[in-house]
Amino acid sequence: MVRSRPYEETDRSMKIIEFLNEKAVTANLKSTTKEAALRELVEILAKAEGIKGKEELVKVLFARESLGSTGIGQGVGIPHAKINSVKKLVAALGISPQGVDFDALDGEPVYIFFLLVAPEDSAGPHLKGLARISRLLKDKFFRESLKALKDEKAILKLIREEDAKKP
Repeated sequence: MVRSRPYEETDRSMKIIEFLNEKAVTANLKSTTKEAALRELVEILAKAEGIKGKEELVKVLFARESLGSTGIGQGVGIPHAKINSVKKLVAALGISPQGVDFDALDGEPVYIFFLLVAPEDSAGPHLKGLARISRLLKDKFFRESLKALKDEKAILKLIREEDAKKP
């Protein structure tokens, strides 16, 4: 079998820190509704990444949510979309101290939001990013630790630590 890139590059686990924009992290999402939370996350990511067409992104996210909530349960939401105004997989992370009614699958409020945005033609990185976030957030201790943090530097430190120990 011929590989176009070294084994480590194609087969290793993607790390969250590779696609999470450090300037798109907030420990204090202010929104209290699903629509407002999506708009706030888009605003944070668009500002950090210089994304044009914020309304297009919001529209695509709302369309995705109409298919079924990306509130996956246990206080976690992973809204995601594909648009052509980004060139690579990018993400924002927001912690909501008060929780948001996000129509989560378990009916519980969402406190931890990862917004993932990928180019329209990139299935692989998009799915790997979703899988990586889901895998990390299955850990109750990690979720609770993330929820309890009050500043962005501490959030990034925790994510780096988890990235380092979980393949």
